Amino acid sequence: MTLQSSSPPAPGGARLLRGVLAPVAAIALAGAAQAQAVDHPLNQGEVEIRRTAHGVPHIRALDREGLGFGAGYAYAQDNICLMADQIVTLSGERALTFGAEGQTTVSFRPIPNVEADVFFRSIFDMDALRQAFAEVDPRYADMVRGYVAGYNRYLSDTGLAALPAPCRGAAWVRPITVDDLLRLNDEKMIQASAGAWLSGIVAAVPPGGAAQVALQAPEPAQYAGLGSNGWAFGKAFTTQGRGLVLANPHFPWATTNRFYQIHLTLPGELDVMGVTMAGLPGVSIGFNKDVAWTHTVSTDRHFSLFQLDLKPGDPMTYLVDGAPQPIEAVTVEVPVKGETEPRRRTVYRTAYGPIVAAPASGFTWDTAHAYALRDANRGGLRSSEAWMRFGVARSVEEIHQTLVETLGMPWVNTIAADRHGRALYADVTATPNLTDAHMQTCAAEAPAAANWRAARLFVLDGARAACDWPASPETPVAGLMPGSAMPALFRDDFVANSNDSYWLTNPAAPLTGYPRVIGEEAVPQNLRTRSGLLEIAAWRERRDGQPGRPFDRKAVETILYGNKVLGADLVLDDLLAACGQAPRQTLETGVIDLAPACAVLARWDRRADADSVGTHLFLEFWTAAHKISDLYATPFDPQQPVTTPRGLSPAPEVRAAALTALAEAVRLTQARGLALAAPWGQVQVRPVGAERLAVHGADGDIGVLNAQRSVWSDKARAYLPVHGSSYVQVVEFEADGPKAEAVLSYGQSAHPDSPHYGDQTRLYAAEAWWPLPFTEAEIAADPALTVTRLSR
Repeated sequence: MTLQSSSPPAPGGARLLRGVLAPVAAIALAGAAQAQAVDHPLNQGEVEIRRTAHGVPHIRALDREGLGFGAGYAYAQDNICLMADQIVTLSGERALTFGAEGQTTVSFRPIPNVEADVFFRSIFDMDALRQAFAEVDPRYADMVRGYVAGYNRYLSDTGLAALPAPCRGAAWVRPITVDDLLRLNDEKMIQASAGAWLSGIVAAVPPGGAAQVALQAPEPAQYAGLGSNGWAFGKAFTTQGRGLVLANPHFPWATTNRFYQIHLTLPGELDVMGVTMAGLPGVSIGFNKDVAWTHTVSTDRHFSLFQLDLKPGDPMTYLVDGAPQPIEAVTVEVPVKGETEPRRRTVYRTAYGPIVAAPASGFTWDTAHAYALRDANRGGLRSSEAWMRFGVARSVEEIHQTLVETLGMPWVNTIAADRHGRALYADVTATPNLTDAHMQTCAAEAPAAANWRAARLFVLDGARAACDWPASPETPVAGLMPGSAMPALFRDDFVANSNDSYWLTNPAAPLTGYPRVIGEEAVPQNLRTRSGLLEIAAWRERRDGQPGRPFDRKAVETILYGNKVLGADLVLDDLLAACGQAPRQTLETGVIDLAPACAVLARWDRRADADSVGTHLFLEFWTAAHKISDLYATPFDPQQPVTTPRGLSPAPEVRAAALTALAEAVRLTQARGLALAAPWGQVQVRPVGAERLAVHGADGDIGVLNAQRSVWSDKARAYLPVHGSSYVQVVEFEADGPKAEAVLSYGQSAHPDSPHYGDQTRLYAAEAWWPLPFTEAEIAADPALTVTRLSR
């Protein structure tokens, strides 16, 4: 292996140059010499990693395995500790490695180590995953094998003792295998299905067993803090008369669901840039010279539950059409650090899938019934094929064709535009093939059934074989809904989604008539959906009083970073009026004088900018107030879905509840030692070393497009972001190709000692963007350019 590098290489590279790799040649790159080095032809077996501003790697190779090698190597340089930790989790070795008392994050929720180990030691069907890998497109298989080799090469050449601080010298950092990447992929696919039910799967026991914990059914992914905004504009609405895409996924700032920027080039075949996640060697959100795309969490249910009729006197046998079927008991051994004997737990399986328990929601395993979960996303690699095909797509029609043919999107909508000026919204995902009629005919009967239907938890009668998911010859997986039957909209003006259903993708062309398993129609929309549609309409209508102002990159960036709080526009005037009439509120802790807080809110700019004063008060008020029954004066009107509901109800009980919510917000703010008039940028921060970087944006529930969900930290005495605007990208197609500007709010590396841990947070805090170097000329001209050549 040889390595060549210009200037200081990327994280880990400096150590490599000190003698681990030999021979080593340094190439001085400047001016014309820089461009010449970039254009130097690759030899077979070589991989080139060019890093530009913020450490973004541009990988070039002559084959797919080389691309995967470069991607795995680069990711390991920046995030080996993060990925190695996840490998421990998915191997079911957290309790052995870190002890039984710790916890990890699974499907965006904190989970005790032992529970996580039980789940991951039982959920993966490795035979099925290996078979799927044997049948996947060979080009993708080559990238996976290359990724494994690249990651392992970095680990081998660097050595445990020279790894970044979070895992330096740690024996749990080990070489990875293809099996590890298959588990990584499968875990990401089931995050909105089996992963979300992890605790219910682990807790399930037959009647007479150990007491079941009082679990509730998990919230849908879009209500568990996940979300996103995705907008695509067509030629009728853009300055260039071509496509324009906003990608604004709201994803975690920690764990392997962090995005990672990357650019992959296989000369003459592939040239795609965007972001991926740990263990995924392709590009999940991004663009090429012809198309740009993004994703938002969809409203589809990617699973269903089956109510099992148990054989009388035998809770380990269920009946289907009268025939007995066994419930399989699988004993899982979990080794634990410091304990001589492994802990043993049992999980239970059926032909439908694992048994789940959530007694607080009515899913109880008793002598009459049990409940099993069938998952639409387990055991497949279809997403890998879909994203690989996205990378070479030439139009939104090809994007849609890929979605329909692969059903590869696990739990996200797709929003795209192309250089021809067409925009696409598609909710084509791995969804059970359940029509409303089928669900009505096969609905399980139980006391909690009405609650299940209201929550769109679809529970079918597992005692009848005819109630299983109907097969369709049009789908690659039995029981999934055909992509051709799922919502899609092509437009020349725009499409937009902020995690509501397909219904109001474009208010001028509502989508209707789809099964409820996909989403709901004619229901109130979340405040981000409404804010986005209002802002798009407002931009179009303001040009010297004339309609028709077009969109370009700057327009979209201005709207997103406007940080307007729609919730305040809806109720604050009425709240302030009520405050003037009853400025003193009595809580259990004492009397709260609302006058100072109301004075702050009266002066507030109703935004979540760093210098906004009053944002934290309204955030805490709204956390309680939005749950008040009959909150609004003007109720929801499906004929005016963007502007209703609105206004604070004049009903005395509503006004009283609203003032109580405000009083609680004041009490909480004071208890935390915060000034009522503290600027938002002083109380929502990201610590980077000794710095406290101001983070603008706020919880999407208050109606901020640039959503940031934060948790209060007594130690930091601040709100610390946990998920929200992560990778923000605006791509505009111009005559000479795509022009993209972006920011990765938390930076490329999860290692605090990396220069790319907080560099883009500073950029984000300044409400700034940086142009992505996509063409060879743009890469060569980047002042931060370094070049590393690896020989496989």
